[in-house]
Amino acid sequence: MSEVDALQQTLAAEHAAVYVFGVLGGRAAHLPAPVLRAAISTAYDVHVGRRDALVALVTATGADPVPAAPAYSVTRDLGSPARVASEALRVERACLTSYGVLVAASTGADRAWAVTALVETAASELGFGGSPDPLPGMDTEFPGS
Repeated sequence: MSEVDALQQTLAAEHAAVYVFGVLGGRAAHLPAPVLRAAISTAYDVHVGRRDALVALVTATGADPVPAAPAYSVTRDLGSPARVASEALRVERACLTSYGVLVAASTGADRAWAVTALVETAASELGFGGSPDPLPGMDTEFPGS
């Protein structure tokens, strides 16, 4: 995959993350879970910043940034903190995979930025119930795991 294609794929994932975390923030506001509300709010802000950075990176290549879709799929059952956290985890994992692809496809400063985003997303994933992974962003099974 080319670096521009990887940037566009990651931008598409960030568009989805911004949308879904916006929905989750609205839903979490009505739940008795202040730590979860804070984590959702922080994740939303981080994803907005990354989306904006990716738009700039794609634009710098001379390509037109992929636009956001009008809507994205969000589970309907968001009536508990556990369900909201589960949906947040799903979104973080999707972004983590995209950043893994971007790290592999990029070089120089873009790669350094992507590595930082990958590491930060892996850490955020832990806050939503994820588990540590020796190679975050990789869909790899290891013998004996």
